[in-house]
Amino acid sequence: MGEMLVLIDHNDGQPRKVSLQMLSAATKLAAEAGQTVSAVWLGEGGADAAAVLGEHGAAKLYHWDSPDAFAYVTLPQVDALEAALSASGADTLLFASSNHVKDVAARLAIRVDGGVITDVTDLAVGDGGRLHATKEVFGGDLITTSKVADGKVALFGVSPNAFPVEASGGSAPETVALDVTLSEAATAAKVTSVEKVGSADRPDIGEAAIVVAGGRGLGNEQGFELMEQLADVIGAGVGASRAATDAGWYPHRYQIGQTGRTVSPTLYLGAGISGAIQHRAGMQTAQHIIAVNKDAEAPIFQIADFGVVGDLYKVVPKLIEELQTRKG
Repeated sequence: MGEMLVLIDHNDGQPRKVSLQMLSAATKLAAEAGQTVSAVWLGEGGADAAAVLGEHGAAKLYHWDSPDAFAYVTLPQVDALEAALSASGADTLLFASSNHVKDVAARLAIRVDGGVITDVTDLAVGDGGRLHATKEVFGGDLITTSKVADGKVALFGVSPNAFPVEASGGSAPETVALDVTLSEAATAAKVTSVEKVGSADRPDIGEAAIVVAGGRGLGNEQGFELMEQLADVIGAGVGASRAATDAGWYPHRYQIGQTGRTVSPTLYLGAGISGAIQHRAGMQTAQHIIAVNKDAEAPIFQIADFGVVGDLYKVVPKLIEELQTRKG
């Protein structure tokens, strides 16, 4: 029985939500394809997280318990994943579709003669047990279904919130320590410092179940204080359009769009955002979209499930007031 690998994205020894989503999806896909699911953990803390990984479907855990995994730039992770593929004999790897891991996956694909499909929003088992991936292309104008050629290692970058988290009730997985020897090239670029950014009180927009975002219509950076108030009431992450970040109203790391972050929350609320294709490419896979804009012809209303035509400075404060009342 073959194995399907899932690279675990983690923080402070805890698997990120997207990792549990991938494990949950892989458990169903692997069962259909006659395979088992194996997790891959790079860096310290893998053994401590084994139980929760098993609960979400991992039958085996390949781990490289070394600080070198993130002490250098990119290549040590490529080396470790190559070792995991070799040890498991797997021809499929799922990973979180972040900018950093996309770089790792591209380099890995060259080494193992594989193919990479990123920003995947759905996966299905096709003929021969190979996975078929669904994703949006050309800024969301087209939805494609594609697969990596037969005989090639398939690397799939999965978008956050593409799948639900569903515990399978499995036991702690078998653990296998990876033997990774770093080359001179892998240690040529060393990470000298890491600075954590973002609010500790709000979820990261890439994983948040609810995202509120502001655009040019806010008019100034003070407008984002209003969006943060709304976010804090409903436990949301805060994002921004490119126009707003380019204007300096909100940090660029919160930009949502084709040249920024891609979000797929359960609920997205955009205020003062026109809905240009650049922005829509980063958020239109949200399950439910609410738009507030005074321009009734704004493109955002074409994809919104619920729209409010009006002044956001009248609508959003009323919304906050009503939500606070209902929370008691």
